[in-house]
Amino acid sequence: MSDTPAHGDADPTGELTLTSPAFENGESIPERYSRDGRDVNPPLSIAGVPEATVSLALVVDDPDARAPAGKVWTHWLVWNLDPGRESIPEDWDADAAEGINDFGEVGYGGPSPPDGEHTYRFKLYALDEELGLTPGATKGELGAAMEGSVLARTQLTGTFAP
Repeated sequence: MSDTPAHGDADPTGELTLTSPAFENGESIPERYSRDGRDVNPPLSIAGVPEATVSLALVVDDPDARAPAGKVWTHWLVWNLDPGRESIPEDWDADAAEGINDFGEVGYGGPSPPDGEHTYRFKLYALDEELGLTPGATKGELGAAMEGSVLARTQLTGTFAP
């Protein structure tokens, strides 16, 4: 499964960008967005969506969880976002499909590293189709559904330490 689009880094392609007014790329994610804080998603800004985009998908994960959890930890899966969307507000009540995270919940689950600072990847994908996945799908299912449909991708990273 590690070779599907939802897994690994989303090395930028095209003009697609994802930023946050809450933290700079590579910088610390404020505590309010963590499991011990308000556990709400940070605000995100989207730009440079290719004209041929039919939908967007967002994957938030923690590759540093491999040592303590034995896998890359999934924090949020969202797909079939409107390609005209320019932002995702803080504490967003999603108007798109959401998958199950590794906390066993549908929706956003904030940072909660058990062993020091971790890096979190906010990966955005521009897709040439809407995905026919049922809400509550897994990261593996999302990655398989996106296979062959990615027009552009980008990644915003943030760090968090307990």
